[in-house]
Amino acid sequence: MNRTMPTPRADAARALLAITLGSWLGPWVQELTPRTLRTDLLAGLLGAVLVLPQAIAFAALVGVPPAMGLATAVLPCLVAALAGSSRLVLSGPTNATSLALGAMLLPLASGAGGDPARTAALAVGLTLLVGLMQLLLAVTRLGAVANFISPSVMLGFTGGAALLIAWSALGQVLGGSGRATPLQALQAGVSPAALAVAGATLATALLMRRLWRRGPHVLLALLLAIGATWLIERQGGLAGSRVARLGTPPAAWLGLHWPPLDPALLAQLLPMALALTIIALGQSISIAKLLAARSGHPLDANRECFGQGLANTVGAFAGCFVACGSLNRSLPNLEAGARTPLAGASAALWLLALVALGAPLLAWVPLAGVGALLLLVAAALVDRSAWRRLWRLDRREFGIAAATLVATLTLRLEIAILAGVMLSLVAWLYRSARPALRTMGFDRPGVERPFVIVDDHPPGARPECPQLKLLRMEGSVWFGAVPHVAEHLRALRREQPEQRHLLVMAKSMNAIDLAGADLWDDERIRRREAHGDLYFHRPRPQVITMWRRTGFDERLGVGNVFADKHSALRHIVLKRLDDAVCAQCTVRLFDECGQRPGAPLAPMI
Repeated sequence: MNRTMPTPRADAARALLAITLGSWLGPWVQELTPRTLRTDLLAGLLGAVLVLPQAIAFAALVGVPPAMGLATAVLPCLVAALAGSSRLVLSGPTNATSLALGAMLLPLASGAGGDPARTAALAVGLTLLVGLMQLLLAVTRLGAVANFISPSVMLGFTGGAALLIAWSALGQVLGGSGRATPLQALQAGVSPAALAVAGATLATALLMRRLWRRGPHVLLALLLAIGATWLIERQGGLAGSRVARLGTPPAAWLGLHWPPLDPALLAQLLPMALALTIIALGQSISIAKLLAARSGHPLDANRECFGQGLANTVGAFAGCFVACGSLNRSLPNLEAGARTPLAGASAALWLLALVALGAPLLAWVPLAGVGALLLLVAAALVDRSAWRRLWRLDRREFGIAAATLVATLTLRLEIAILAGVMLSLVAWLYRSARPALRTMGFDRPGVERPFVIVDDHPPGARPECPQLKLLRMEGSVWFGAVPHVAEHLRALRREQPEQRHLLVMAKSMNAIDLAGADLWDDERIRRREAHGDLYFHRPRPQVITMWRRTGFDERLGVGNVFADKHSALRHIVLKRLDDAVCAQCTVRLFDECGQRPGAPLAPMI
């Protein structure tokens, strides 16, 4: 049988189709081969198996039906994979966003008597706002706003989230239903059946994780919990108690409908949506950057922001709650050999098939087993090594993380997150408002000797020139830093009035604003009033640009800006210093001092 050979026209049509799809989806379209397609499908199956029990657990964390958790793992995952920039990020429900969403909605839902339908409607409406905010950030190319949530804030938030998750899960482990707290569960009476199922689930998950590190230990533990629940029910209970379970078989496709959004609650939902946007984007883009670094694939942060925003917006129309990139599913996706976003798309389709085939079995999922799995999630969230490292290396950042953790436990969650972000920004502004100004000198004779910092040496150990101060400016001189820099310069003039000339090593002065330019102009005036002058060594182009805009370069004089230290010292030492002072000087710090009156044969240190 003759096989039909492809014609040049057919080849051209396929190439044109690949280019057209690649311009929208990305260049990965042109890399598709039967082999990559096969590995992506297998990686997607692993992603579906991993997310199935997690979606149910995270839905319980939000306080919505399990079907919403499964739906959040389908459509948002599909849309984010195809519309985003990362090839390997798997999106869907995550512990951080689920915990945050559930905690934010709890006060609003409690006002309606804890109605689950009310909670679900609020979750969908809030998801729509988050998606629209993310799309707005992407369109305005402000996706980098996610970088404003610092690692310390995320560490504190996840630590607080771990405690809140554990507290919520204990209620289910003790036999409580829905979102009952441990105290409420104790008041109602501890269920021996629930404790037995939770203990068996927890022990199985820990044992399987030890024996099969990369295996689906969470899914295996959930299957054992289902089996234990079935046995207890068949025996008529355990010590007179039964196990609360999901009951109604969940679905992973809830259909399309208009997201309910109550205008009366808009003022309350907007700050929540902002906090969730920061959390979701920070998590998604951080994971995307990590995977891009490991795989070598390029990453467009704004396109990834667009993909996440589109996923949440479309997901809201399908009854989903907030989705974002998941690290504990994305890393296995990479390790499973995924090469293109089709792995994420196939994970969504595989999950639909798994839920459709196993819906009757999922109805037997015990709430106590879900609670036990949430305890594992809580334990995994506590990064003890990161806390120890922060305590050892940066106490200020440790304080920010601790403050965020306390705020997560005591305040409304969106307030806690935004407060943590603001605290990080304030700490950064404080640091940037105190740039370092270091006295420079030499530690040995010779023409090629480098400048060294002499501030750290005992007084007199590194003598300075009596007339010329060498100062290195490190950091930007902006309006917030002007008071600190001005006070340092005033102190120099007050404590060392004989050093009337000041040479600023400006290579590390990254930028200045108008207030910074005015500061240096004021210093120029003060130095010249004292019969000295102000000089700069290697200022950056952006600094020179600001000087030109303000006219400072003309007032300073082109002869006071030098490209290298040798020409700067030669000009200042030979032409600008006072001959009478030089004649009495015993320091002789510079090589050029040998050409001054009363000079010895060699410079001294």
